[in-house]
Amino acid sequence: MKWAQFLDLAGNEPIFSSSLLKTEDISPAEAGKQLSRWVKSGKLIQIRRGLYMLAEPYIKIRPHPFYVANKLQRGSYVSLQSALEYYGLIPEYVPAVTSVTTRRTQTFATPLGNYIFRHVKKELFFDYVQLDMGGGQLAFVATPEKSLLDLLYLTPGSDNPSYLRELRLQNLENLNIERFKSLASQTRSRKLIRAAGILGGLLRRL
Repeated sequence: MKWAQFLDLAGNEPIFSSSLLKTEDISPAEAGKQLSRWVKSGKLIQIRRGLYMLAEPYIKIRPHPFYVANKLQRGSYVSLQSALEYYGLIPEYVPAVTSVTTRRTQTFATPLGNYIFRHVKKELFFDYVQLDMGGGQLAFVATPEKSLLDLLYLTPGSDNPSYLRELRLQNLENLNIERFKSLASQTRSRKLIRAAGILGGLLRRL
């Protein structure tokens, strides 16, 4: 396939999989070789095996980190500190994008940054929404309440009042504490229910 033909296929995609090329009348082996040649020539950037983006000056839509995270790991949603920062609930800048998945915990170091995927039980894989991150890039992201719940679930000692104070939660109008308590009860985790009660008391004093 000629480069101009490929641009017609991929020109409006922030990132794309190698299957985009394989949809044409070309063998998987030849598709892989062609993609590799374009990576070496600087026309494409390989994010990870089977996942690519256009390089300058060909790229039209900048891939949003949350969109990339969803593409890196199917069956995942952005949560924890990454989502809490997105909602303005914590003051810290978060350098890596963290998601949760029912698959094993793993980290990907990519040309677009680091992506961390934390394992949760299937029973805790819920309460996320699909958001438009711009340019038609749809990404699954935990609700504000579930982002906080996931963080507490995956952090040892998170039901300690000192840890909860150190979170320095802000913009609390973006967090429904009663809904958070309801989600904690839904998990049937004594740790999370206890943390929700402590957090509710701390927030009432603010």
